[in-house]
Amino acid sequence: MQYLMLIYSNETEDEARPDSAKQEIWNGYMAFTKNVREAGVLVDGNPLEKTAQATTVRLRDGKTLTTDGPFAETKEQLGGYYLLECDNLDQAIEYASQIPTAGYGSIEIRPIMKMG
Repeated sequence: MQYLMLIYSNETEDEARPDSAKQEIWNGYMAFTKNVREAGVLVDGNPLEKTAQATTVRLRDGKTLTTDGPFAETKEQLGGYYLLECDNLDQAIEYASQIPTAGYGSIEIRPIMKMG
């Protein structure tokens, strides 16, 4: 089954980290990506641009409305994702716990619903 791992952290706190800490986190991501690739469970994964680059789209009364930025102000922002092919939720949790941001942010695991 495929599981989407949504990676959340506080962008303001992330930016305030010293460069050495940012590099350590980046290195952790590179190691994690290598591990899941070599394990054969990586389907896809990418970091996202900052929320300032987001555009929110709504359709109201037949009109498309766009807003710069995310849908809502939140403490943590979606910063990236991994899509992994795991045997079960327990395996997905094990991998999610290895994502560097799990140590200071949060990882939301969502099973992918099969359509058809």
